[in-house]
Amino acid sequence: MTAWPIPPGHGATAWAPETVTADPYNAQTPSAALAEPVTPVGAFFVRDHFGIPQTTPRRWRLRLGGAVAAPFDIGYDELITMEHRELDAVMECAGNGRSLMTPRPPGLPWSQRAVGCAQFAGVPFRSLAARARIEPTAVEIVFTGADSGTVHGRRTPFERSLPLAVALHPDTLLATHMNGEPLAPEHGAPVRLVVPGRYAVAAVKWLIEARAVTNPFTGVFQTEEYVYVASRGTPEGPVTTVRVKSLITAPEPDTAVRRGHETVVRGQAWSGDGVPVRRVEVRATCEDDGGDEDEGANGEQDWRAAVLEPPAGPYAWTGWSYRWTPQRPGPYRLLARATDEHGDTQPSWAPWNAHGYGCNPVASVEVVVV
Repeated sequence: MTAWPIPPGHGATAWAPETVTADPYNAQTPSAALAEPVTPVGAFFVRDHFGIPQTTPRRWRLRLGGAVAAPFDIGYDELITMEHRELDAVMECAGNGRSLMTPRPPGLPWSQRAVGCAQFAGVPFRSLAARARIEPTAVEIVFTGADSGTVHGRRTPFERSLPLAVALHPDTLLATHMNGEPLAPEHGAPVRLVVPGRYAVAAVKWLIEARAVTNPFTGVFQTEEYVYVASRGTPEGPVTTVRVKSLITAPEPDTAVRRGHETVVRGQAWSGDGVPVRRVEVRATCEDDGGDEDEGANGEQDWRAAVLEPPAGPYAWTGWSYRWTPQRPGPYRLLARATDEHGDTQPSWAPWNAHGYGCNPVASVEVVVV
């Protein structure tokens, strides 16, 4: 049987997610945990639509069917004997940051903490797809979770589809472990899908079925929920790739910073589909007079480059830091923006859409220089 070692520093933590709703349970990562290269399991955000189903490894089975030549099902004990992959990946809720939008769209009032970066281990889905022998006419794979509920007056399981090329990518995993430990119930135990570089809605939890389809899937969570609607400046359609984004993890909001003393501004940055973060820039604005601490010939020159740390892998977030020595007292706004290898940069304001998805404005923290 394949061994699943626990990497050092990837175990439990005293941090706990901060509850947003109790039933169903939804919670966001505490601020302190976001500063870690790997987010501890006990602090990782939770997104739940219908309640956590009661599933166990002993009773779990996954059915592969649809447009395949050799449908079959597989149990947990057999799955974990198969060759597996390990990768660090950012997982971000598509609605992360929704509360920053004006007017605020309906939905869970996430701040900027429905996100985390974890090490996932599991079997590439394509290994099972090869055994099932997908028909040439198939265009997507629909993944179904054990959870279900009523949406828009209709009873439905949680289902999302992936284009065939994405589903069969070697890094699309049937994950059984997170940070070296078997998945916790709230994170999709015993098996969940992990699709690095895509918003977490693609990472179906409590996975029980995968079926190949010959026409694009039109389920509730594909065409009615988790879609960009009434978007301003962005294409409409299903939520897919994670947008470039950054967070400021230090200093914390309302921190008192001493004038003339160096303060290290730190954070995380990431983008989607394995696209590297190329740069992070920081700007300090004095709120008293609207001027910039780092004055330049124009606004663009006031952005100063941060130092990037090497990420743990193509899907992990990139730590960054910037040394700032304020010279004037007063209230300040610290800003950070990331740019990825494709040249995409965080906008000053989040492009609005009716469901509040893909919110990725410039990161901001207010502090006071004394």
